[in-house]
Amino acid sequence: MTADTSLTSYAFDLPDSLIAQAPAARRDASRLLVVDRRKGVAREARFTDLPDLLPKGALLVVNNSKVLPARLLTTKPTGGAVEFLLLTPLPLISPRPVESGDAPSSDAATGVWLEAEVEGLLRASKKPKPGAVIDFSEDLSLTVVERGDFGRSRVGLRWRGDLKAIFERLGHMPLPPYIHRPDSPEDRSRYQTLHARPDKQGSVAAPTAGLHFTPEVRQALAAKGFGWAEVSLHVGYGTFSPVRAADIRDHRMHAEFVEVPPETAEAVSLAKAEGRPVFAVGTTSARALEGAFKETGALGPFTGWTDIFIRPGHTFAVVDGMLTNFHLPGSSLVIMVAALAGKGVILDAYAHAVRERFRFFSYGDAMLIR
Repeated sequence: MTADTSLTSYAFDLPDSLIAQAPAARRDASRLLVVDRRKGVAREARFTDLPDLLPKGALLVVNNSKVLPARLLTTKPTGGAVEFLLLTPLPLISPRPVESGDAPSSDAATGVWLEAEVEGLLRASKKPKPGAVIDFSEDLSLTVVERGDFGRSRVGLRWRGDLKAIFERLGHMPLPPYIHRPDSPEDRSRYQTLHARPDKQGSVAAPTAGLHFTPEVRQALAAKGFGWAEVSLHVGYGTFSPVRAADIRDHRMHAEFVEVPPETAEAVSLAKAEGRPVFAVGTTSARALEGAFKETGALGPFTGWTDIFIRPGHTFAVVDGMLTNFHLPGSSLVIMVAALAGKGVILDAYAHAVRERFRFFSYGDAMLIR
């Protein structure tokens, strides 16, 4: 085990007071720490300065996945609390009709009952056993199929009607565990990028580097000739899972579903051919691009799963720079940005951010690595 592979070497002290519990008044009002990969911290700026800080001709690649209100709450007949967080991306759920003899009965029943086996995090005051049925409403229930580690479970969902509409009606926004408050109506819009697409509603965590963009910033970027391309990576709860291996080479990364459409692959290939830098907006965009290249060995379209773990020693095939938020100590995301900029550069930048009281994590400030 070396200094770059030891998990403890990615730790840093972070006061709780710097963990943002709510979004800034304006999306683009956040601070921006500019970091040069070779020289370290270059300057402090505002996010609205971004068009003046990017290299000429840069192509920005953003994640257009949308967050689903995927957290369901209910109580059992005995009064015990139950929480279920859907992990299977909604666009990947393949429903099938419930056989008539197995369909739930209801005086108000209209329409066809559907079912699908999905994965989720299931928490309850008393752990439900396989076969247990949990009702969330008259048109949605689940049956426990198999319990896994850390609350992860396979369950059979049964519903009547539009599943997305049911989650929009019943669900809560899956705020990260370090935000110590219930979700609010404001989070429905603010824990969501403005470029999120309704047909890509499959994430259980926001691609947070994209939260800072406003129409005004987009317009300023376009006016200066910067390119804009989109990928879809449905962010899973594994993004918050701690790295538990003392040697990071032993860490098994969670898999996430990625789509790199032909038009994005073409834009990236053209930028590379012309010598223009490709900037990933967020670690999820970087993972989508580098993961797609790892799976195919080329700068082309890709649709499928990737479990790529980007750590020091990784050779970046696509990404030249990154816009990202500040991440948890010892997390796979800190390790990823260290792979891009160098561990020493990143830890120095994080120390600067702590010293200057930047806001951390999902609703926090941003860093531009160039």
